Amino acid sequence: MFLENTLKYDKQFGWIEVICGSMFSGKTEELIRRLKRAKYANLKVEIFKPNVDIRYEDDMVVSHDENEIMCTPVPAAANIPILADGCDVIGIDEAQFFDDEIVNVCNFLANKGVRVIVAGLDMDFKGNPFGPMPNLMATAEFVTKVHAICTRTGGLAHYSYRKAENDNLVLLGETNEYEPLSREAYFKKHQSKINDIKVTDAEQIITTKDV
Repeated sequence: MFLENTLKYDKQFGWIEVICGSMFSGKTEELIRRLKRAKYANLKVEIFKPNVDIRYEDDMVVSHDENEIMCTPVPAAANIPILADGCDVIGIDEAQFFDDEIVNVCNFLANKGVRVIVAGLDMDFKGNPFGPMPNLMATAEFVTKVHAICTRTGGLAHYSYRKAENDNLVLLGETNEYEPLSREAYFKKHQSKINDIKVTDAEQIITTKDV
């Protein structure tokens, strides 16, 4: 259970909070909420995101609900400690796109007394753990898993199903490219796709034999 503490007090160590889930689950919305509350508490806050995320604004973290907060895009995790000097609270969005060094960076900052709040996809479109997220979740004091609503069943969704025909691991997109699915719906969609591939392959074999 996550108990938010935005009090400013002398402390030796900070901590790490991870907010994870599928696409459209409200990860960024929750990140922005916590960061704005920290600002209301008169804490020095800085927000970072990978510079590959250019879906909305270059210097803004924006949720799907169009809630937003100023941020600093960085090319690599190693840039964050330098830019975060003197901060009480650090926010990091789309953490799955960072290199593995992001884990060491978060622990370094937490050990210096910084509250580190990280948001990111826990699984890629294939349903596999995404980038550094598993290690971030393991080392964090607090992990909050949020869920979207499945577009097929109406239940809780924690899979990000890719509708676009693209096998690249990183594909920035919105509802045209992705939809949140429950385990049941995700499994059925994948089985249907596998069956379609088998039928196509069989048709190609028959066509080749006819030739």
